[in-house]
Amino acid sequence: MLYVIPTPIGNLSDMTYRSIETLQNVDLILCEDTRVSQRLLQHYEIKKPLQSFHAHNEHHVLEKYLELLENESSIALMSDAGTPGISDPGFLLIRAARQRGLSVSVLPGATAIIPAVVGSGIPCDKFHFEGFLPVKKGRKTRITYLSSLPHSFILYVSPHKLLKDIDTLIEFCGEDRTACIVKEISKIYENYDLGLLHELKERWSDKKIKGEYVMVVSGTKN
Repeated sequence: MLYVIPTPIGNLSDMTYRSIETLQNVDLILCEDTRVSQRLLQHYEIKKPLQSFHAHNEHHVLEKYLELLENESSIALMSDAGTPGISDPGFLLIRAARQRGLSVSVLPGATAIIPAVVGSGIPCDKFHFEGFLPVKKGRKTRITYLSSLPHSFILYVSPHKLLKDIDTLIEFCGEDRTACIVKEISKIYENYDLGLLHELKERWSDKKIKGEYVMVVSGTKN
């Protein structure tokens, strides 16, 4: 069985009982950064073999872990924070396991998408999750599409690209489109900043930008 385990995006208490119990009982744990995951495992006194599985090696080690699953090993797949496969490694292994008829169990748990869109105050009955915008190739095409959506859309934003992404949104969506910048979800400095895009640009231009960000942008009909 391959278990996909969501991990806390901030507060360690967001780990579910089922996730802890599963990690205690698997044969092997795969993770992005063993140092990050080891801190979580130590917090919950979990002692299991830990191996790296990330964007730079997943193509090379995929077959090895599929063979372990075929030989009836139980493996847990974790990311540094949140749910594997959502803008994080994991999709390749999950898809390959499904294609070979192996059992996959995805546990519910932490993800930044839902708290961000629900807490933003922007309509969330329908929304589009985009993840990170392309840096260069395809960027204009994607933002043109997003700007035309009638419902809200969600972006993941790196701290060093926040102001650039705000400028891009202003260019394609207009400065009076409502958006919310969500910072450090479930952490001590969690913050929701709701406003028009030009207001957000003004407020964030002079800030020291650190941490992880999610942007929720209203649709054309919101």
